Amino acid sequence: MTLPLHIQAIIFDFDGVLTNDKVYIDQDGREMVCCSRKDGIGFDLLRDTNLKIFIVSTERNPVVTRRGEKLRIPVLQGVCDKAATIRELATKHNFCLSQTLFIGNDINDLPAMRICGYSACPRDSNQLILSEASFVLKTKGGDGVAREIAESILSIDALALWKSKSL
Repeated sequence: MTLPLHIQAIIFDFDGVLTNDKVYIDQDGREMVCCSRKDGIGFDLLRDTNLKIFIVSTERNPVVTRRGEKLRIPVLQGVCDKAATIRELATKHNFCLSQTLFIGNDINDLPAMRICGYSACPRDSNQLILSEASFVLKTKGGDGVAREIAESILSIDALALWKSKSL
């Protein structure tokens, strides 16, 4: 599959990108977040590209790991310096930062956005992030960002891919 961008890796922030940036807390203090099932198909499409894909989050909640497991995407969480972590990933997994797409939504994502060749953000991101992103998505955080990246930014034909696997 030929992609319109020359990218080797895609790195997603979690909160505000794969979630709606809200946290639900039950009476026992357990946190829950809201994610979109559209991202399940989005990550299926992205995995078929053979790109290196990661979730990198400052959050320490186990929900990040559980969501990554369900999506079959490696997760690094509790990350204080996303830019340093992405540099380490690039070295370890042999991809170029100039050919990396980072998706973030808030000011703590800015250093990571700036070291990557491409960046994207949900439409409800922090104003500074909106002004610096290579791509401002139509999708809000938690509403299917990975799906939009796959179909709109990378031009993956979900229906054609689904038909080829279903026959």
